Amino acid sequence: MLSKKTKYAIRALMALAKSYGGEPMNILSISQSERIPKKFLEQILLEMRNAGFLFSKKGAGGGYSLLKDPAEINLVHVMRLTGGPIAQLSCVSLNFYQRCDECRDEESCGIRDAFQHVRDATLKILTETSIADLILKEKELGDKFKL
Repeated sequence: MLSKKTKYAIRALMALAKSYGGEPMNILSISQSERIPKKFLEQILLEMRNAGFLFSKKGAGGGYSLLKDPAEINLVHVMRLTGGPIAQLSCVSLNFYQRCDECRDEESCGIRDAFQHVRDATLKILTETSIADLILKEKELGDKFKL
């Protein structure tokens, strides 16, 4: 399950992506348009800026903007930054590995094997899905239901 932090980060990135190449967006406008608590959004945007996703400008006309093209920001990067591991079991995590206490033998564990496949499929989808893809999908779905 995605954490609120990860969902908010994705939504904030989508809002910034929609104005990519334009003027920076201030925190209040992102907070209001995406219904993200302002204090929580400030922390998320600061973290994403420190990780190299965003640029910030202070003062009048200031705010946040994307440093990269939305097509270059993949969900796997956002999730790892804001939510930690992708894997559902720590024993199959690539970056947050921990041996399961109850496991007798990792090599012959059927549960571990199944969840390695889940992890691999999830990683493939998250690596191939960008913020730009989400915006396009949202538009397609919106157009579909307007008919």
